[in-house]
Amino acid sequence: MSHSSYARLMAVDRSQTLHAAAALLTRKSTATMDEVAKAAGISRATLHRHFAGRDALVRALEELGIQECEAALDRAALDSGPAEDALRRLIRELEAAAPLLAFLNTESQLFEGEEQHAGWARMDARMAALFRRGQESGEFRIDLTPAWLCEALYGLVASAAWAVQDGRVAAKDFSYMIAELLLGGARRSVEP
Repeated sequence: MSHSSYARLMAVDRSQTLHAAAALLTRKSTATMDEVAKAAGISRATLHRHFAGRDALVRALEELGIQECEAALDRAALDSGPAEDALRRLIRELEAAAPLLAFLNTESQLFEGEEQHAGWARMDARMAALFRRGQESGEFRIDLTPAWLCEALYGLVASAAWAVQDGRVAAKDFSYMIAELLLGGARRSVEP
C-alpha cells in the first residue's frame, strides 16, 4: 500500500470513528473510551492511535461540530431576505448538528481557561451580524445585544436536541419550537 493510500485510509477511518463517537456521545455523554471504540467497531488501541485520550477526542469533535455549523451557516444564506426568514433557515440547517452542539455545550466546561477555538468566534460573528441586521431593519428588538441573542440560540438548539433525544418533544417540532420561542422574545413589537 502506498503512503498516500494509507493516509487516505487512515483519514477515512478517523472520520468514521469521529462520527461514531459523535453518535454515541451525543446519546451518552459519559461514555468511556472503551465504549467509543466498541461503537466505532475498532479496538481501544486503534482509537488511541487516532485520539490520545478523551480531551483529544472532544477537541476533534469540536472541530467536526464547527465544520458542520459553518456549513449550516453557508446553506442558510444569512444575508438573503428578511432577517427573520434567514434565522428560521439557520435553525432548520442547524438541526442535524444539534446533538453534537448540545454535547459540546456541556463539554465546554472542561476547557475553561483554555483558548477558545477560533471557529466559535467566526460563527458568533456571522450570527451576530444576522441579529444586528434584524435590529437595523426594525425586525428585532434593540435592547438585547446580538451576542446575547447568539447565546440564546445556542442554548435553545442544545435544549431542543436534548428534549428530542429524550422523547419529550417530537423531532418534527425542533425548528418550530426554537424559532417561535427565540423570535417571540427577539421580535420587536410595535409600540401602541
